[in-house]
Formats: sequence, structure tokens, C-alpha cells
Amino acid sequence: MSSAPQVFCRSFGQGPRSVLAVHCSLAHSGAWRGVAEQMAEEITLTAFDMLSHGRSPDWDGQGNYQLLNTQAGLGLLTEPLDLVGHSFGATVALRMAMARPHLVRSLTLIEPVLFAAAKAEDPVAFTALQEASRPAEAAWAAGDRELATRLFNRMWGAGGVKWPDLPAPARAAMMRAMPVVIGSHGTLYDDENGTLAPGALDMVTMPVQILTGADSPPVIPAIARSLCRRLGAAHTAVPGAAHMLPITHPVETAALLRRFWQLL
Repeated sequence: MSSAPQVFCRSFGQGPRSVLAVHCSLAHSGAWRGVAEQMAEEITLTAFDMLSHGRSPDWDGQGNYQLLNTQAGLGLLTEPLDLVGHSFGATVALRMAMARPHLVRSLTLIEPVLFAAAKAEDPVAFTALQEASRPAEAAWAAGDRELATRLFNRMWGAGGVKWPDLPAPARAAMMRAMPVVIGSHGTLYDDENGTLAPGALDMVTMPVQILTGADSPPVIPAIARSLCRRLGAAHTAVPGAAHMLPITHPVETAALLRRFWQLL
């Protein structure tokens, strides 16, 4: 296996509990600041920028994007700790737990977007997601990166802020990362990495919880149900929250992490 990609990472807090967190697509490691500040005396949270995000180098389009970021994350997984991932970052965190289960004390998946898990669980929700995603995919196919990013962000981004009202650097950062969204279609929709293959998740024996926003699209609770059954995980839906729950609801997210860890 080739050497792990070099990525930028940062830490928040100064508490005794070690946590490693993986952000969502089109964001960066700073997305964990709100949650970490709620628990600054309890945890030291390390987060890294996935390739094509934040201060990490761009993905060159070679190799599998999910597995490359998994490799990068494993380079930071040197002692037993609590692993947390959001959205696409949750799928990376799950792959990390599969690769190094003895170093993952607990696993929290927030709004995991392994859409393939919903295909049999709720075919209607899966088809609705495909339909909702088509305009962004069509814009990308037509060569309009900005429109594709804008439409994708409208589907999944934090509500309330319209694209023209976002600062220019934020729009540019999202557009920079958009190729990885398109490039990960087979990973998320078709499970080309075999995360859901028979026996693949058998080694994920640590305590697992799944957190979702109660206002997220129906495909998200379908994924949660499927993964809970496979992982023996507990599921909590946060009222009033949608896909960006760690960013929009850091207090509630921190409380749920705290409660989960206290039970270990």
C-alpha cells in the first residue's frame, strides 16, 4: 500500500479524553470548533482536512477518495480514542474503524451518507435522493462547476444562508472541493469499496452511535436503520436539526457525545 497522504490537522480543547473527528464534504477541520468548545475541559479533539479541503492538498483524481482519506486518518490514529465523523467524513470514520478496531474506543457516525445502505431499506427514499441529485449532476456534466456546487450545497448545506450571501472565499472553497463529491458517487451510491459486503463490518465491535437531524431527507433515517442493524448501534434523531447538525446544533451534539462516552 502506498504511503498515506499528508494532510493538515489541528486540535481543539485541552481535556483528558482523546477524540479524532472527520468533517463533511465542502467543509474543513474547523467545522468541529463549536462542538469542541462545548467540551474544551473534557476532550482534546484532533481534526484533519480531507484532501481538496481546507489546508490539505488537492485530490489528484487518482485512487479512491474515501480510501485515501481513510489512510490519512489512520496516520493520526496512534492510540485508542473516540472516533467521530460527519456525513462523508462518517463514511471515512467507519472505514477507519474497520481497519484499526483495536484503536477505536467508540464510534459516532453523524448523518452518514453511505446511500447504498438505503437502497434495500427504503427504495422510495433512495430513488427520491437520486432524483433530487440530478440537477447538480447535470450542471457538473455541462461544465458549470459553480451551479453544481450551489445546487449540492442547497441540498445538504446549513440552511438559511443563500449562495450569493456566502463570503467569496467560502464559495471558492466549496467549488474547489466539488470534484470529490462527483468522484465519490460510486463509493456512496454503489458501495464500490464493499463496506456493506457480507462480513465486512464484523470487526466493528466497539460501541457505535448514529446521530441524525430529525429534519434530514428520508434517505438519512433509512441509512441509520440499516447501519444500526449491522453495527448494533444506537440511533438518536435531534429535533429541529438537519444534515449540518454538528455545526448548527453544537450544544446538542456535544451533549449526546458526552452521554454516550459516559456509558462506556
